[in-house]
Amino acid sequence: MFDLFVKKRGNYKDDILSGLTVALALVPEAIAFAFVAGVPPLVGLYAAFFIGLITSVFGGRPGMISGATGALAVVMVALVQEGNARGGDGAGLEYLFATVILMGLIQVVVGLLKLGRLIRLVPHPVMMGFVNGLAIVIFLAQVDMFKERSGAEVGGWLSGSALWVMLGLVVLTMAIIHFLPKFTKAVPSSLAAILVVAGIAFLGVNTQVVGDLASVQGSLPQIHMPHVPFDMETLSFIFPYAVILAAVGLIESLMTLQLIDEITETRGQGNREALAQGAANIVTGFFQGMGGCAMIGQSLINIRSGGRGRTSGIVAALGLLAFILVGAPFIDNIPIAALTGVMFMVVIGT
Repeated sequence: MFDLFVKKRGNYKDDILSGLTVALALVPEAIAFAFVAGVPPLVGLYAAFFIGLITSVFGGRPGMISGATGALAVVMVALVQEGNARGGDGAGLEYLFATVILMGLIQVVVGLLKLGRLIRLVPHPVMMGFVNGLAIVIFLAQVDMFKERSGAEVGGWLSGSALWVMLGLVVLTMAIIHFLPKFTKAVPSSLAAILVVAGIAFLGVNTQVVGDLASVQGSLPQIHMPHVPFDMETLSFIFPYAVILAAVGLIESLMTLQLIDEITETRGQGNREALAQGAANIVTGFFQGMGGCAMIGQSLINIRSGGRGRTSGIVAALGLLAFILVGAPFIDNIPIAALTGVMFMVVIGT
């Protein structure tokens, strides 16, 4: 069966609109996590595209969104720094690509050994702690958006009119998301909120936009063999990082899968998801992506916006690629406040 679930899966319209909403929400997250890892923004965006697309098509949990994540980025930053120290500036990025490929191979082995089912043994209190902990992490990440930003440089807190405009647009976004479903569900409230706030900004309201983080403009990703020595010394360096990244990625992915199972009252396939996550990371490593796993925030946006089938994740990934290739002028001018408001509602819901 290509699509695992029929009941409560939604329809193509809901999946497409929800996927577009998720694509917009993926942009600042992928850029921010790339900065955390110490790599160029496009490395994060390419990862979000490949991992999101492959796991949506082949994964064990329709409706779950995967991409570049903060949980992995905090491990990658040490890898990149040590790689640069070993081989000079730029070497760390090449070691990262090699590590992501090895990470994917480890995850494939876990899937083949059918160890994904062990996630069912996690007690409910642990699951609740995981969800609430991630909600706190998501919240703290959004708080940083209230600081002056110029690319990877983060300044002081916003003040004066800039702060009040930011707060006003965030509150407006949250209000639209909360109240619009009471009147109509024809369009996902998150997507409507982003478009309304973007329209206000286009009218001349001065506020921080996605382009202040980094432009999403780029070209089609090209296949790339990591430029690292293929010897035991390299393997001994990247293997511990690959094991840690594979474990963190699978734990977060499978626990997110279990959470969505509970929300949708359906059941995913953990072993199939592990295989898909592994395959996605292998491909991503060969196409200059930073690797990733399931994203609880974007997954909840998708589910709450009506996305239930594989189409939602596919549309999100293809939408992100379209932003990179042709949509940068529009995406770069979306207010950060709109996307921050969406994520705040995810925190409350979580």
